[in-house]
Amino acid sequence: MPWVQRWSSLFDELAALVMSGCCAGCDALGTLLCDECQRALVARPVRRESPGGLSVVAALAYDGVAARCIRRLKEEGETRLARPLGLALSVAVSHAVAGDMRAPLLVPIPTGRAAFRRRGYRVPELLIRRAGLQMSGVLSNARATVDQRGLGIDERARNVSGSIRARHARDAHEALLIDDVVTTGATLDEAARALTAAGFRVRGAVALAATPRHSRFPGNAS
Repeated sequence: MPWVQRWSSLFDELAALVMSGCCAGCDALGTLLCDECQRALVARPVRRESPGGLSVVAALAYDGVAARCIRRLKEEGETRLARPLGLALSVAVSHAVAGDMRAPLLVPIPTGRAAFRRRGYRVPELLIRRAGLQMSGVLSNARATVDQRGLGIDERARNVSGSIRARHARDAHEALLIDDVVTTGATLDEAARALTAAGFRVRGAVALAATPRHSRFPGNAS
């Protein structure tokens, strides 16, 4: 019925209005981020290692306030959160390249076509831009993969194997991979393989957040 559709549309608009007017971390009304949740997004870099031995620096742990804000950015279109989250990412990038004289190229992990169509933006690239950093889009998807959620470490590695390609490096460039959330590190290893095959030297990776539940992806606070 037309009136049912009108009420449904009105409900959706009101729900969107309520969500946009509450804290992404704790649902407090009247603000995008309350003071306490802003403090929870201050970077606390942790260095980890992927299954392939790639050094990974994560700005935040993917839990609590950070996880809720990242989901709000990725799944609910709240792109205003890219600025405070981008700031945390920039701290992790600085941590990863500290003491190095030559700045590497920042290379975002490519976003799948389905995810880009759903969101309308690529999360790693958006975070890099909001962090005020320059990036190099030399990676692209070579084939589609299945959703990684629910897959184990070995299954994730098989799922992404051969799924990323890189444009050949004209010069001997050093690269630092950038991703939003790292779980096992399988996608980062695949991206590093593609970059290495194209002539890049991969110095490591930086993620906005790392999931804490996988014991084979250990980390120590830096």
